[in-house]
Amino acid sequence: MGRTVPTFTMVIQQEMESWSKFRRGLRKEDQDALDELFRAARMQLASSAYAARPIPFESIAMSMLVMQQRLIQELRERVVKLERVEG
Repeated sequence: MGRTVPTFTMVIQQEMESWSKFRRGLRKEDQDALDELFRAARMQLASSAYAARPIPFESIAMSMLVMQQRLIQELRERVVKLERVEG
């Protein structure tokens, strides 16, 4: 018996494909950044599937934002450490 609901991995893949024209219009470095954002969404598959939002892109976008926030926090911590060393 087949699945009636696609896996969230499939949802992310479909979403990536729906943004393919947008991606092609970006500069190479921005294409890489967009790819990285979608990789971040794939890292949060369990939470996105668990959330079961009616609009899957909401979970995808939130996963991207969580990853961005983590990176910001890591960079802030690095800056604080560097300032302590210099100061």
